[in-house]
Amino acid sequence: MDAFMLSRIQFALNISFHILFPALTIAMCWFLLFFKMRYDYTGDEKWLRAYRFWVKLFALTFAIGVVSGITMSFQFGTNWPGYMEKVGNIAGPLLGYEVLTAFFLEATFLGVMLFGQGRVPNWLHTVAAALVAVGTTTSAFWILALNSWMQTPQGHEVIDGVVHAKDWWAVIFNPSFPYRLTHMLLASGLTAAFFIAGISAYRILFGDKKEDPRLTLKVALGFAALLIPIQIFVGDLHGLNTLKHQPAKVAAMEAVWDSGEGIPLLLFAVPDESAQKNYLEIPIPHGASLILTHSTDGYIKGLKDFEGDHPPVAPVFYGFRIMVGMGMLMLAVSWFGVYRYIRRKEMPVWFLKTCVGMTFAGWIATLAGWYVTEIGRQPWLVHGFLRTKDAVTTVPPANIGLSLTLYVIVYAVLFGAYISTIFLMARRASREEAIDTSKPTDEHPLQGFSS
Repeated sequence: MDAFMLSRIQFALNISFHILFPALTIAMCWFLLFFKMRYDYTGDEKWLRAYRFWVKLFALTFAIGVVSGITMSFQFGTNWPGYMEKVGNIAGPLLGYEVLTAFFLEATFLGVMLFGQGRVPNWLHTVAAALVAVGTTTSAFWILALNSWMQTPQGHEVIDGVVHAKDWWAVIFNPSFPYRLTHMLLASGLTAAFFIAGISAYRILFGDKKEDPRLTLKVALGFAALLIPIQIFVGDLHGLNTLKHQPAKVAAMEAVWDSGEGIPLLLFAVPDESAQKNYLEIPIPHGASLILTHSTDGYIKGLKDFEGDHPPVAPVFYGFRIMVGMGMLMLAVSWFGVYRYIRRKEMPVWFLKTCVGMTFAGWIATLAGWYVTEIGRQPWLVHGFLRTKDAVTTVPPANIGLSLTLYVIVYAVLFGAYISTIFLMARRASREEAIDTSKPTDEHPLQGFSS
């Protein structure tokens, strides 16, 4: 493979690994704040036990997210120098704002959040947790502002082939930004909710008799049941916005080859890009037009009209269906769980095992959605201005292949260690006796990490 394809694979690997962890921490810290504030309000020890357990998993996840994020920035210079040369006047400040307003806030108060309990006043400890939560969300704000600008660029001017900011308000609040930010924050909420539900169910199945894992399971399923309908609504708005500004992406998502009205929704198909047709179609008549235009006879532009200047069809088509399918599964699981709680019935073992199996369901949906977004933008790096192939490095392919191989090895080890560690921590927490966690102690929340 040439440098272009290797660089794309390497960037895809890095973003796929990195996004797993912010997708958890953005919302997990809000769950932690909820647990802490419930303890402050009720004085009930089970809320503090829940907080102290989950803050350990948050710290581990946050640390890997920070480290993997650093490698992302390297690639702008090593693999995609044309990107910073052409649009660095936009990308540089937005990334800088993220560091100044979000990362410093997180880094400063994370220490208080992790090690301050019993050493600082309780109100200050709660404020630190709140500021970390604000910091993670602010970080998502700036990153999504940049990514959305790459999808729907506004507020800039081009001078001698280089982009300059003309209106920062328009740059940041570009047409797709509100939908993309909301969609991602809700996705993070669902990712964290099912992560918490899965680990809590695992603790219960492992024999944990304490009340806090049952409490966190209930909270997580409740939040998931609430967030999914909102996500479906926001996803619909996001789709309408994408149809307006990136019709080629939508055509690829639905594998629509010929323009027309009353386009069917394909539940499944096998797109053939060379033949420009689909095989094994399972259609719902007029379904795509109804969903995308809110009219059964709505007009959708087909891929043939873009004369080959459109994204790869198969990954976008399948990625979208994986995302939606996983969302429907989340809806069913969370609503069943809430129904059982309303009826005041115990959770059956099979449902607890289902929750464990759904621990990383949010990751699957987030990755699938991210692939739809990023692959669907191709062949553009910055839509309508900078093509991906025009920004790639001239470094020999062998050099990129070496770094790609090293990334694969390191990430595989890190990912395996992360998964094994969180379940090990869950098992250890299941064996612990309930103790009075409100009393000051010399043991900090990360005690035992080295073992």
